[in-house]
Amino acid sequence: MELFGTAGIRGSARERVTPELALEVGRAVGADAVESAGPATVVVGRDGRTTGPALAAAAEAGLESAGAAVRRVGVLPTPALAYASRGRHGVMLTASHNPPTDNGIKLFVDGEEYDRTLEQTIEARVAGEHSPAAWDEWGDSEALAVLADYRRAVVDYASEYGTSADGLDVAVDCGNGMGALGTPQVLRELGARVVTLNGQVDGHFPGRESKPTPESLADLRAFVRDGAFDFGIGHDGDADRIVIVDGDGDVVHEDTVVAILAAHFTRVSEAADPVVVTTPNASGRIDEQVRAAGGRVERVRLGALHEGIAAARAAGGDVVFAAEPWKHIHPRHGGWIDGVASAAVLTRLVAAEGLDGLRGPVTERPYRKVSVDCPDDLKSGAMERVETMLPDAFPDADVDTEYGVRLEFPDASWTLVRPSGTEPYVRVYAEADDVDALVGAVTDVVASAVDRADA
Repeated sequence: MELFGTAGIRGSARERVTPELALEVGRAVGADAVESAGPATVVVGRDGRTTGPALAAAAEAGLESAGAAVRRVGVLPTPALAYASRGRHGVMLTASHNPPTDNGIKLFVDGEEYDRTLEQTIEARVAGEHSPAAWDEWGDSEALAVLADYRRAVVDYASEYGTSADGLDVAVDCGNGMGALGTPQVLRELGARVVTLNGQVDGHFPGRESKPTPESLADLRAFVRDGAFDFGIGHDGDADRIVIVDGDGDVVHEDTVVAILAAHFTRVSEAADPVVVTTPNASGRIDEQVRAAGGRVERVRLGALHEGIAAARAAGGDVVFAAEPWKHIHPRHGGWIDGVASAAVLTRLVAAEGLDGLRGPVTERPYRKVSVDCPDDLKSGAMERVETMLPDAFPDADVDTEYGVRLEFPDASWTLVRPSGTEPYVRVYAEADDVDALVGAVTDVVASAVDRADA
């Protein structure tokens, strides 16, 4: 049984993430926590989806029947649940940016998402047969207020960087999601003047779809462009993602945002070996900025930033920032993805330098992503050939084959080839001044590799 994707369990609340599944996952989490460390406490929270109360109740029943003590933290952003899970386990009922028909389950321990080993343990328990704990060993349940403490922690963390946001005007599109309970309050505490769009929590997401894209953020973009705002912020349903809109109403590329933050944290770090962890599809502009600031970049597969952080630390590096597109981890603040913390830090940095000033040093080259047809049964053979054929076609490039095949060129342009995990394609990512020429050359190699794998 494979329950977990790259960000927990997600799917239809009628067909996949049902109360039955929530109960089984809750019981598995509780049993594993109790068996591993004895008495266990688990915080349980949810986003504003209409199916959340029933799923949370089912998860709580499973946890308590396994012997775990449940602390109900209510409706709150996922990063706030992660904050509350420090020193214990956490269960968050959320489908992040999925449509309102869906829901999901994210699991945490000591402020970090479950790694693959823990996920496999839960999958095995759910697939097996197990009974509740003895009747006199069931856990208890009580409410716990954590949201105010979390917001204060974000304010204190962000206040270490940039300058006061007094006088800064920021528009925040909460998307009827959990950002409404975090970002406006934090930014106002930092001194900014904040106007919210879609600031009412509503599980139907009536204001816009939950996933923040240039299209779904059209109202925010127009609002910022037509108003007197320094910049805008868009969140997804559970406030772990963040999108930045400039004063002209244009979406700032997600890799530029990562490059700005990565360079800043590298520059202010006192570490001997500052490391930024990101993913194979992330832009070379991040490497450029981090190198210029005196650090280095390490990459890890999508959805596994915590694994990359652990590996970098084991090798002696000091991880100052970690990110994949739209999702950021602030190690000094905590080990979880936190869009509210990113909003707060960026607000302080914009107050100090202006958004244009932050973007100025970042070289933004054209970017493209294309798909090459490849049946699932040919992906392995095709990628084996790509590992040889692509470096042969571009002998001047530095090659990394740990997560797909990534080539980086002397001018910091790059390309990545990796198989899709869900569709019959091999994906090609590229960023270069002449991106069309690079994409054309790479896709020719990939198509030839697919043909040879089929021979």
